Amino acid sequence: MITKHASELPKPSHGRKLFFTLWPDDATRAALARLQPLVAGRAIDRAKLHLTLAFLGMQPEQAVAPLCAILDGLAVPPMTLAIDRLGYFGAPRIAWAGMTHVPDALTAMQAALVAQLAGAGFTAAAHGPFKPHVTLARDAAAPAPASFDTVIWRVAGAALVESVPATGAYRTLACQP
Repeated sequence: MITKHASELPKPSHGRKLFFTLWPDDATRAALARLQPLVAGRAIDRAKLHLTLAFLGMQPEQAVAPLCAILDGLAVPPMTLAIDRLGYFGAPRIAWAGMTHVPDALTAMQAALVAQLAGAGFTAAAHGPFKPHVTLARDAAAPAPASFDTVIWRVAGAALVESVPATGAYRTLACQP
């Protein structure tokens, strides 16, 4: 069930840059932010730490309503993510935090979301198989091996978010719960 909807937001004339995500609660976000000093690079603003489920890129304004409907129908099972490792994507120079063992429930939910999007005519950007992670820094170097307390993230729901290119801010358009 969608509990927030930002239909009152100004409507950009050239579309919206949209993605589906898991948002951590404040305590989890703080724990993720404590990992940022372990990586070198341009740290992601703490308020923007998230796990992307599907990146849609620029979408026309009329796409927002059907995307909200997809989010409203998305089954997000109760699950716990154990963020216990650092990693690196070399070509985009991204340092990230992720899981040694990705829960099957997360992989299945993300696959169901992508299938629902495809069924509605949307294409999510894909760079190979789903690699769930939280980007900690951009323009980064590969992180050195580091020991840290596992961040336990109890997933409560998903969100449809807009990245506002002019300001770099994120706006939640709809979320559950």
